Amino acid sequence: MTTLSHKEKEAIMKDMKSFDEPMPAVGIFWYDPAEHDFFGVYKKELTPKMVEEAADKGLPYINYQTLHRQIWQKQYFRALAQHEPTKFSGDYTQVPRGRVAWAVDHFVVFVGRWAKDIEDELTELLEKYFALPYFEFKYDDHWDLGHGWSGDL
Repeated sequence: MTTLSHKEKEAIMKDMKSFDEPMPAVGIFWYDPAEHDFFGVYKKELTPKMVEEAADKGLPYINYQTLHRQIWQKQYFRALAQHEPTKFSGDYTQVPRGRVAWAVDHFVVFVGRWAKDIEDELTELLEKYFALPYFEFKYDDHWDLGHGWSGDL
């Protein structure tokens, strides 16, 4: 029986990790038009068990469980307390944002009309950050700039 050295084990594990692909995820994001990139990406990998449980309960969507407003406030106060610059300042509804959800048999990306002209760019970013194999955009007033929950306006 051959015993591997610590260095050999690390090399094998590193090699195996290179085969590891990200799983599709549900989550939320903000889009920075100046950088043409997402920031504030929060996500959770979607598992077959989550899909089965949602189907058993008759749920129409599987969502990331935290709201944009909550994360925005938390990140703003964290940066303030640590005297750090942050993109999480001002009104969170004035920055383009969206949500990735699972709807029975496909992913749905909820966005506002701000996204219509940049769908190709957003598609690349969604594939990169959320590993989405396929999805559809759904446009809703809630996701338009300046819109949010009624209590946030």
